[in-house]
Amino acid sequence: MKYIIMCGGFVCKWRTPKHFYKYKGEYIVQRTINLLKKSGIKKSDIFITTQPDCVDKYKVFGVEVIPHDSNKKPFVWLDAFYRIDEPVCYIFGDVVFSAKAIKTIVKTQTDDIEFFASAPPFAPNYPKDYAEPFAFKVVNYKRFWDCVERTKECNKYCLWYRRPPISWELWQIIKGTIPNQIIYTNYTAINDYTCDVDYPEEMKQW
Repeated sequence: MKYIIMCGGFVCKWRTPKHFYKYKGEYIVQRTINLLKKSGIKKSDIFITTQPDCVDKYKVFGVEVIPHDSNKKPFVWLDAFYRIDEPVCYIFGDVVFSAKAIKTIVKTQTDDIEFFASAPPFAPNYPKDYAEPFAFKVVNYKRFWDCVERTKECNKYCLWYRRPPISWELWQIIKGTIPNQIIYTNYTAINDYTCDVDYPEEMKQW
């Protein structure tokens, strides 16, 4: 299985790549790479995807960097999933992972699609008040890409409570629930400090 770390997010105020924040002296994307290696994933199976004009920035981390197609008009968040027609795990690059969380993602078996996330109250050790996604593990890639297209199609008809649709909306389509029926169940919960980072100050509380 390939592991693709998705590094497309910026803090809009400063246009700073969030993945270059440091947690305990280590860039968070480098931390993810190191934890994957410690969990038995070979360096050759770890990739980073980002915007074409950011590729050179991420080469410092020593894994292959792949540009996603940001020229799609309109470009929506779901286009950040780099298409690969083989088993793959998409890991969100702006997340500070615990070692336990990465081990859970690596060791979890599926013959279809699995989603890893946290949402209160189902993950009481999670530090935020709202839900966050962390990874998709995809074996049935044909169904995954069909669901991505269906999620975007629902967006055209304004069937989502928030637009554009992102990971939770995609998970609703994968699980067969109706748009706008929020589901915070039926996924693998990461119940620790693992958390998406929006601003550097947030990491001081963990």
